[in-house]
Amino acid sequence: MNSSFLYHAWGLYNHKCTREEYKGNTIILHIEAKERKKECPKCGHRQLVKNGFRVRDFIGLPIGGKKVIIRMKVQRYKCKNQDCDYDRQESIPFATGSCGYTHRFAKYVVDLLRSMTLKDAANLLGVSWDTVKDIHTRHLEYHYAPPSLEGVDSIGIDEFAVRKGHVYKTIVVDLKSGRILYVGNGKGADALDGFWKRIRRKGVGIKYIATDLSAAFISSVYENCPNAVHVFDHFHVVKLMNEKLDEIRRVQYHMEKDINKRKVLKGTRYLLLSNGADIFDKEYKTRLDNALDMNKPLSQAYYLKEQLREIWMQVNKDDAERGMTDWVKQARESKVPQLVKMATTVTAHRTGILAWYDCHISTGKVEGINNKIKVMKRTAYGFRDERYFELRLYALHDCRITRNVG
Repeated sequence: MNSSFLYHAWGLYNHKCTREEYKGNTIILHIEAKERKKECPKCGHRQLVKNGFRVRDFIGLPIGGKKVIIRMKVQRYKCKNQDCDYDRQESIPFATGSCGYTHRFAKYVVDLLRSMTLKDAANLLGVSWDTVKDIHTRHLEYHYAPPSLEGVDSIGIDEFAVRKGHVYKTIVVDLKSGRILYVGNGKGADALDGFWKRIRRKGVGIKYIATDLSAAFISSVYENCPNAVHVFDHFHVVKLMNEKLDEIRRVQYHMEKDINKRKVLKGTRYLLLSNGADIFDKEYKTRLDNALDMNKPLSQAYYLKEQLREIWMQVNKDDAERGMTDWVKQARESKVPQLVKMATTVTAHRTGILAWYDCHISTGKVEGINNKIKVMKRTAYGFRDERYFELRLYALHDCRITRNVG
């Protein structure tokens, strides 16, 4: 076979093809080195002799839908110089270590995975699913792990469920670039221990941190990064208020004895949890007003929910603090247990809530990444391998990888 063709098709530039073999849908190319070694690579003496050989198979780039196997006679050499202990196989420039595929085949697989799932690529190439995953794992290890912490000063922390049964992982995201910097097991404070160790080892100065109201995250940040501005994500605060409002709706519905009033309350959950400014339909607006007019606790909770959003709409931090104080006072004076509890929560976290005026950050970017992770889990399997799953997370910000999340 022409040497130029061997080079351009499979990258074999120091080898010759001794014969071709055809078995079914597979082409087998028998190759060996063009020239034998004459000098010892270690001592330089010309006393190098052949000392046996072994035959190794490598998966090469396919041709016309046919699988190509490169079967190489790998020669072993030994130095006859008594002062030299050289006794090794010749190097294989087109493959790495014990891998059973060529560099060009690995690159082709990675290119395919930008628009295919692991299973699709394996079926197309006629190789095992594990081979494709091994190639992708090596590629991700080389390019994305461990993530660089250079220039990182703003981070967001959140957890997500890996699978049913309360199995969680915690991620740390660079809020500027959107890269996942760390993946920890669980959702407790200890899930972040590895990240803080790396931060201290690299001497990285974290200035701003955004989290939800998780007690574990709060204690971990306070212990390991006490000088950073810790912002409690306002969407989580509003979400917590929405949960209290929904709880009040359910309690009031079950307490109501009048059948007609129960009919009015039934089905109002969506209207109550929507932003008041977003309800343009007159029929829906009338239905909401009727439900609020006939139930005082529900009305108090709804209007306090609307007022809570205004804490993040003030001109400055002082105005926001006055607004928060007034909101807490109204919630406590309502005597509604759920609102009183919410007032206590807001008071306990007032510093972190108002810190939003020191740096306008949130966990919104982290939530967006969590949505990508959910899609990834739904469209792919193979994430039983925790290391591979972690590597895919590190590469999630790269559109060349995430174009196909399966």
